[in-house]
Amino acid sequence: MRYRITRHDGEEDDISSQDFDNYEDVYDLLEAIYGDMCCSDADYEDRPYYEIVEEKA
Repeated sequence: MRYRITRHDGEEDDISSQDFDNYEDVYDLLEAIYGDMCCSDADYEDRPYYEIVEEKA
């Protein structure tokens, strides 16, 4: 199985144009992007919302 990152707004960028062989690699990338944000004081309007999707062959 392959994994992709999609944006909820449907746009394509450097992050959402990548394919991954395993879920952990995708998660680690998103953790590096969002890991510094705290839910209580985060301004999510500044960053797109990403989702991990599984692509079946």
